[in-house]
Amino acid sequence: MTDSASAPAYDAAIVYAIPLRTRFRGITVREGMLIPGPNGWGEFCPFPEYDDREAAAWLATAVEQATIGWPEPVRDRVPVNCIVPAVGPDRAREIVAASGCGTAKVKVADHPDSLSEDLDRVAAVRDALGPGGAVRVDANAVWDVDTAVARIKQIDRAAGGLEYVEQPCRTIEELAAVRRRVDVRIAADESIRRAEDPLRVAVAGAADVAVLKCTPLGGVRRALQVAEAAGLPCLVSSALETSVGLAAQIALAGTLPDLDFACGLDTLSLFTGDLVTDAVRPVNGYLPVPRQAPVPDPELLNRYQHPDPERVTWWRDRLTRVRTLLAA
Repeated sequence: MTDSASAPAYDAAIVYAIPLRTRFRGITVREGMLIPGPNGWGEFCPFPEYDDREAAAWLATAVEQATIGWPEPVRDRVPVNCIVPAVGPDRAREIVAASGCGTAKVKVADHPDSLSEDLDRVAAVRDALGPGGAVRVDANAVWDVDTAVARIKQIDRAAGGLEYVEQPCRTIEELAAVRRRVDVRIAADESIRRAEDPLRVAVAGAADVAVLKCTPLGGVRRALQVAEAAGLPCLVSSALETSVGLAAQIALAGTLPDLDFACGLDTLSLFTGDLVTDAVRPVNGYLPVPRQAPVPDPELLNRYQHPDPERVTWWRDRLTRVRTLLAA
């Protein structure tokens, strides 16, 4: 039985809705819940298409943060990439130039006929970064093998060399097939975090880099176990959280034994607002590693409290179901 004094205060959870600056992952408003606990606040924000089983890991991350916190970090700051959504080339240049980052992660394959737009966007990012910067792209697992091979080669040329391509296809087998046919590193993301058992996914033959997202992996401690099991160089990427949930991702990056790549944690730039007054922003391409969860601001909580009663009920019902799964 869980000690009520050390458990999250689920009944006090707050449902938020914050508009995004640009459509990202098909959404224009980010929704989720903040849950208070004895160690601070955690964030529960699985995307709507995730089933309750997957959402249980997201809740485990929030519980870890709100109740016991994270392991001690091994570094004080982590390098980050800027995020370039599916925008035009001029806007892409502006984002990169304003970021102060030396690495850019560019969204591609936003729709079936996006190739010419992708090439223009990637070329603009390379122009803004200069020859010494690193360009990586994320296809969110939408290509088949042959399409991935052809597109990667074209985008690699437009980028003047890619650092890696993240999750070009859906399955491990497809990733391995693509990896054998291209000279660009392949990074695995969804193949790890959406696997039935992330600790048992054999990604070493299918990818060169493992992208970890502690929020859908069940917390910092669980993600560290996944990193060890992957047997690959790892980096940490955001699951599009507010500053409250993003803190756990940064804590994971600060705790990894080795960190050879910039992390995808500059995602607050995609939000029109936040739930804390002192939002974590990169300085010269780095984010400081937090020692504890940030405290949401009451005024901002009120401002971004979800205005739709039906959605609030939907989130509370979801939390109830997922709590039951997590406790089983």
